[in-house]
Amino acid sequence: MSLVGTTNEQKIWNFLIAQGLSAYGAAGLMGNIYCESGFMPDNLQNTGNTKLNMTDAQYTSAVDSGAYTNFAKDGQGYGLCQWTYSTRKAGLLAYAKQTGKSVGDLEMQLQYLMKEMRESFKAVLSTLQTAATVKAASDAVLTKFERPADQSDAAKSRRAACGQTYFYKFAGVTQSPAVSGAVPMTEQQLRQRVADIMTGWVGATKGSAKHLEILEIYNGYKPLARGYPMKVSDAYCAATVSAAYIKAGIAQYTGTECGVQKYVNIAKSKGIWVENDAHVPKIGDACVFDWDDNGKGDCTGSGDHIGIVTKVGAGTFITTEGNMSGGKVGTRQMNVNGIYIRGFITPDFTAIAANMSATGDTGGATPAPAPSASGGTTVKVEAAKFFDRSVAKAYTVTAGAGLHIRAGAGTGKASLGVLKKGTTVRCYGYYNKVGSTLWLYVVAGGITGYVCKTYLK
Repeated sequence: MSLVGTTNEQKIWNFLIAQGLSAYGAAGLMGNIYCESGFMPDNLQNTGNTKLNMTDAQYTSAVDSGAYTNFAKDGQGYGLCQWTYSTRKAGLLAYAKQTGKSVGDLEMQLQYLMKEMRESFKAVLSTLQTAATVKAASDAVLTKFERPADQSDAAKSRRAACGQTYFYKFAGVTQSPAVSGAVPMTEQQLRQRVADIMTGWVGATKGSAKHLEILEIYNGYKPLARGYPMKVSDAYCAATVSAAYIKAGIAQYTGTECGVQKYVNIAKSKGIWVENDAHVPKIGDACVFDWDDNGKGDCTGSGDHIGIVTKVGAGTFITTEGNMSGGKVGTRQMNVNGIYIRGFITPDFTAIAANMSATGDTGGATPAPAPSASGGTTVKVEAAKFFDRSVAKAYTVTAGAGLHIRAGAGTGKASLGVLKKGTTVRCYGYYNKVGSTLWLYVVAGGITGYVCKTYLK
């Protein structure tokens, strides 16, 4: 089965969906893979590069050629999932030889990942097939499959937030997710979405994959603020805030900028600027800082730095910011009315969420859990058996009475919901057949399942 997509993250998402994982399960697994390896199948953990004095490419080449024979027992994490235990690394190497592929081959590693799931981690696989939230899927992968030393609540939240960004990116593509039981995005969900996006970028450094993603999102949004494309060497705090709002689907309401003071001016023009150091912000608001503030009276200087509020406590709040010390994305705890606060950008999330719901744009909102087949049991979605690149595209439902999205091909398979006429679904080329009739494997509003191609155009 050839991988579909132009980037590793696209290829991984399409592969996992085709293997029968729910959209939540695929996103939760991808969040963990990203945190482990950045989607680089030849990635050798950093300590291994130093200890063995080899780059990722050199290590992979030496293992493939047989020049390096201690692959299984060297204790160094490797590959998409940073396989470390000797038996699992030995299994990976044996599978690579069996398939005639490099040990650093992306498709081979994905196939080995699913082999491990089916043979040794059946409970985790079941969770990924039936998960109704990214968090549940991510936690299962972290604690029962990856099993790193750090399994703290903070680590769980960090990985789930990372996974959530891929759910928004790939499962939330449809603008009309009219799935029976779908839940319109609320103000709080929209605020949290912005926070999750920012949290997913924590740890980024200039030139890293996460930093390049921020710049790609910012530079790809049109019209580009002042026509200036951001470079890797640029200070990027304002661009990070802009990218988060862009990725959340609300940039038309917030504006975008790569300069802090100019962002303040945009906020003023939109009526969403709060000129009050003592303002108590909410999650999703942006806090502007002035490093020349002396703490006396209301600060009215020029904005120097900006971040998004990602947590609010009693008299305190936490901001997540790009371009902190060392060029990193990190967090800062502030006291309400504390020194250096210049003011706040406060998008009207209530009105934005209402408008998105009214126009059918849920911005990747989470649908209600899929209905169970019977007796309260959770439905598992079948894996796709066939692939044809020519059927990979967006379709529109034409059935006047609505179209069932099912757990498998055929009208006898359990219904996961009903798609209204006009609903957009996305197929990535995978399908099953009943006789000569194609049942496409699609994503619709976060639900993955099969629909009859006869009722699509």
